[in-house]
Amino acid sequence: MEIRACATADREDVVSLWEACGLTRPWNDPRADFDQAVATVTSTVLGAFEGNRVIASVMMGFDGHRGWVYYLAVSCDQQGQGIGRAMMGAAEEWLRLHGAVKLQLMVRDDNNAALAFYERLGLKKQAVVTLGRRLDGR
Repeated sequence: MEIRACATADREDVVSLWEACGLTRPWNDPRADFDQAVATVTSTVLGAFEGNRVIASVMMGFDGHRGWVYYLAVSCDQQGQGIGRAMMGAAEEWLRLHGAVKLQLMVRDDNNAALAFYERLGLKKQAVVTLGRRLDGR
């Protein structure tokens, strides 16, 4: 397995993985998310590859203080082998190299499997409320 930065040519394989893992939502365009992440210096998408096959991915962004993690996905047939842990380690290293002092991520409150996974990695629930508003008119 090789973990490396994804390129535009990897987009469809990565988005297919996100869809297979149930990470996409109709109101977000995962292709636009991918394109924006790989086009800027403050974000990226890392992929775990076996040959040409994408078996895992994680997207990160740095806002000047916090590092944000999105779209952590491991192919269903590869889960339970430590790949998710390796991807989080790679994400944390990328964020540290870019100056992040804190890591943040959001998990849907009913996604118990993801919550348990992140808690096993040492992430803790924080006493904050996430507020939001769409800016694209949708």
